[in-house]
Amino acid sequence: MGPFITLVIMIAIIFTFLAVLFSFIPLGLWISALAAGVRIGIFTLVGMRFRRVPPSLIVNSLIKADKAGIEVSTNQLEAHFLAGGNVDRVVNALIAAERANIPLPFERAAAIDLAGRNVLEAVQMSVNPQVIETPVVSAMAKNGIEVRAKAKVTVRANIDRLVGGAGEATIIARVGEGIVTTVGSSDTHKVVLENPDLISRTVLNKGLDAGTAFEILSIDIADVDVGRNIGAQLQTDQAEADKRIAQAKAEERRALAVAREQEMKASVQEMRAKVVEAEAEVPQAMAQALREGKLGVMDYYQLQNVLADTSMRESIAKGTGQNGQEPIK
Repeated sequence: MGPFITLVIMIAIIFTFLAVLFSFIPLGLWISALAAGVRIGIFTLVGMRFRRVPPSLIVNSLIKADKAGIEVSTNQLEAHFLAGGNVDRVVNALIAAERANIPLPFERAAAIDLAGRNVLEAVQMSVNPQVIETPVVSAMAKNGIEVRAKAKVTVRANIDRLVGGAGEATIIARVGEGIVTTVGSSDTHKVVLENPDLISRTVLNKGLDAGTAFEILSIDIADVDVGRNIGAQLQTDQAEADKRIAQAKAEERRALAVAREQEMKASVQEMRAKVVEAEAEVPQAMAQALREGKLGVMDYYQLQNVLADTSMRESIAKGTGQNGQEPIK
């Protein structure tokens, strides 16, 4: 039993070693590559293990590219993977561009992928243009009527401008600006309603796709509606504001007049108080003058007659008698 057990242990060790060896050395993958006509060394596949590059991804991508007639090297695919790119998507994009007769070298496709854009979708959009629908854009014509328009923009991806080019949001913003400009330059809203293609022609002539990753093929106005009479509303708001300003100024003038009236009343009352005070001092002055001999008795009676005559004249002027009754007509 001793030699048999030893033989079994040796066989188990050999099988374990071979399993570990073949799991580390992708022999089956190498055979598949040779069967597909892709020349790649077994040591290259082993080196991928050390570089932490999945050999199956590189080999499968090489096989797809070779069958499609596209020349790519193992180093290019490995470098793109190590840079964080999507190797499979780049190869699929190269195949799609080749079938659509779109010139797309590997370096440009890899740059587009590393820039964060989906290079496969970009190639597909170059073949099948995409329709971008803008939100409802509100603009006001010169007659003050609001016009609401919605546009559909047909765009095609521009492979040469995908890196560094603006996206869909810029296209939508520029088309909205063009709609506002066109409607705002129209004399009446009826011109826009009668000729919606005026907006399309004006916007297309502005070259809105400059600096973007797309090429605008057409701009179609999907819907045009009449909104509010903004001009009349603005005039109403302005009139209301002017009314409030006038009311505020009138209230200010009224308050100033009330203040002046109160001031005049206070002045009159002060003058009356001084008159009353002066009148109260008259008898005292007359008594003092009588004592000092400056005023005679006849002078005093003459003064009383003058006062009585003045009082009678004032009563006659007011229309009443001396006793406060109306005179007999």
